[in-house]
Amino acid sequence: MSDQTRPEERAAVDASAPMAMDRPPLIVILGPTGVGKTELSLELGRACQGEVVSADSRQIYRGMDIGTAKATPDERALIPHHLIDIRNPDEVLTVAEYQKLAYAAIDAIHRRRRTPLLVGGTALYIRAVVEGLRIPEAPPDPALRARLEERLAQEGVASLFQELAALDPATAARIDARNPRRVLRALEIFLLTGRSKVELEGAEPPPYRILMVGLTRPRASLHARIDRRVDAMLAGGLIEETQRLLERGYDPALPAMTSLGYRECIDYLAGRCDLATTARRIKIETHRYVRHQMTWFRKLRSIHWFDLDQVAQQDILAFALAWLQG
Repeated sequence: MSDQTRPEERAAVDASAPMAMDRPPLIVILGPTGVGKTELSLELGRACQGEVVSADSRQIYRGMDIGTAKATPDERALIPHHLIDIRNPDEVLTVAEYQKLAYAAIDAIHRRRRTPLLVGGTALYIRAVVEGLRIPEAPPDPALRARLEERLAQEGVASLFQELAALDPATAARIDARNPRRVLRALEIFLLTGRSKVELEGAEPPPYRILMVGLTRPRASLHARIDRRVDAMLAGGLIEETQRLLERGYDPALPAMTSLGYRECIDYLAGRCDLATTARRIKIETHRYVRHQMTWFRKLRSIHWFDLDQVAQQDILAFALAWLQG
């Protein structure tokens, strides 16, 4: 997947290509969890007067700092960060809402004559911004959502998917039947609007010129980094952070609380496994999640991939800065 073209050669190719230089820039830094996105974004932000717009679907939650690997307060003091800590763990942020907030943050950064850096590993958030996905917005119906959530808990995702396939076969053919959130949302949209989710969707790219920087590492190297980070999270208080969330009354079944790391710590706190098993499970599930992330990244186009085990961070910075200068 990595692009073997040297950074300076890629910069020359990009600079010579037709480009709407009058459009404001947006640099996207994406890659799997643990690869090194935060470090690069901080260095690039300092070099280009940048501000980070988070594209991480778990860093939106307040009180979930260690398990989501948020930039530390000291790191956030170096350059401004946006769309972090904007919801409580029991609150919902739809992709449509995220898209609006991201566009507002990006446009405000442009008005300050600074450079927005969209940074994260949630591919759907990134696609929503860079492709301008038209995301179906169904009117809120808490009663319907509660009924569907109850059915999901009692009957499982297969039952909801079976109903979706009968009502909206076009959408059912295009989504992952094993993903409970996507199945529930697609069924909810049809029941509320009477129209297919895929019929309501589309795309209208935003008025930015966009550079997509993808970061990767060889699998063994990335897994080793992940394993060290998991050990550091546990040593740094992940179990205690999970305990605080439970003490605040957050339901362990909430989507936020079933995030990687937290669900395993909940099992540990309930006495269902020991600490060594907890660490091992988090590592295995994170390795699996990385594979899922890479599958989604392949749906994005025009990504310049850099293997951080082979390309120096300074070379990537030089490539991005050359692109900014046109």
